[in-house]
Amino acid sequence: MPMAFSSNPLSLSVPDAAFETWLRDTGYLEVVDRRTSDLHRLSSGGDSSSTTASIPSNSFFFVSILSHLGTLLSLFTLNPFSKLTSDDFSGPTPSWTLAFVGFCDSYSFPSSSSQARLRVHENVKRYARNYATLFIICFACTLYQMPIALVGLISSLALWDLLRFCSDKWRVDRYPVVRQALIHTVQCATAVVLFCSNVQFALFCALGVSYAVMILHASFRKLTPAKQPTPAR
Repeated sequence: MPMAFSSNPLSLSVPDAAFETWLRDTGYLEVVDRRTSDLHRLSSGGDSSSTTASIPSNSFFFVSILSHLGTLLSLFTLNPFSKLTSDDFSGPTPSWTLAFVGFCDSYSFPSSSSQARLRVHENVKRYARNYATLFIICFACTLYQMPIALVGLISSLALWDLLRFCSDKWRVDRYPVVRQALIHTVQCATAVVLFCSNVQFALFCALGVSYAVMILHASFRKLTPAKQPTPAR
């Protein structure tokens, strides 16, 4: 594939951030991801044909399982939010059916930890709003299964709303000492209510499930062009 960069007689270097942005906007990240999968498939095919005669089939299968397991474990050692910015949440939400879920051929096992890292960082940026919606759904489902936590969360919100109502009615802002004392009292009461109703456990469950779904989806989801080409007129 011919490169789109023009000749550079001064041999100027391009910053990594700008180069990745150019790759993302022009679709070359998808090409890199597809080429990595193709090269791994060809190399694994050649290696398997040359090693089947010397390595038993059971040992070869065990080595393949360990390689895939190592790739999966490497996903939990990286930071998927390292390249996430606030602009990724400001755009429109990608389509749940065509973009986020895709089709059966939209998924493949990452051939290496570097390819998995590339997919996770890019897919987290693209589907940030989808993953945030999934977390909200998981948290709502967890609260539905734990009604005491739901009551505790509503009660804590009611405490702060009651504090605001009383402050506006009695003009507590004219007495800074009293206002600070009331705020600290409500904070302590909120912490006790949330702890006794196990809201932290519901939040931990929602975070764990949504994080695992995000990591697995982002690593298995193939990269697709961020900008679909417009048909020529």
